[in-house]
Amino acid sequence: MRKKHLVVATVLALSASMMMQSCIGSFALFNKVKNWNEHVGDKFVNEIVFVAMWILPVYELCFTADLLVLNSIEFWSGENPALAQAETKVIDGKDAQYLVARNETGYTITNMTTKQVTRFNFDAKDNSWSLENNGQEVKLFTFVDANHVDVLTRDGSYTRVELSQAGVLAYQELVGFGGTAFALK
Repeated sequence: MRKKHLVVATVLALSASMMMQSCIGSFALFNKVKNWNEHVGDKFVNEIVFVAMWILPVYELCFTADLLVLNSIEFWSGENPALAQAETKVIDGKDAQYLVARNETGYTITNMTTKQVTRFNFDAKDNSWSLENNGQEVKLFTFVDANHVDVLTRDGSYTRVELSQAGVLAYQELVGFGGTAFALK
């Protein structure tokens, strides 16, 4: 029981320290992804994309990259690679270098050591975003019309979600993503 209290206290202390102004870095990559999500569509589309990006774990990977690599680069060099306006950027990780390139159809992340390529693709023909890795592509979501999106679920199927508060809440319940911390504003 004491160990549980220690863990909870540690998590709360670390969370509080990240929310206060200090020299912890700008978390630029995470904020860029979050800001992009805020402008994908209306608040219902944004919430669906938000939930999908937590499930996939795009947000977790961006936050970890910021925490472990990008904020350190920013501290020592004064520049954060995620804030660079270049179309292509090399990022030094602990065990490898990563080449991040963007173009009009999405983003490509290449591990320079293993040559593994991961791609986030936007298909303008069917208005969808997908994740491509090891030659396999998984469609994350498709905009059906102004009021509906077909979204990937945990079991690999797709469900049509109405772009309304009720639709988003139903999707959150379907994928087991509850909690008031991420509720619609």
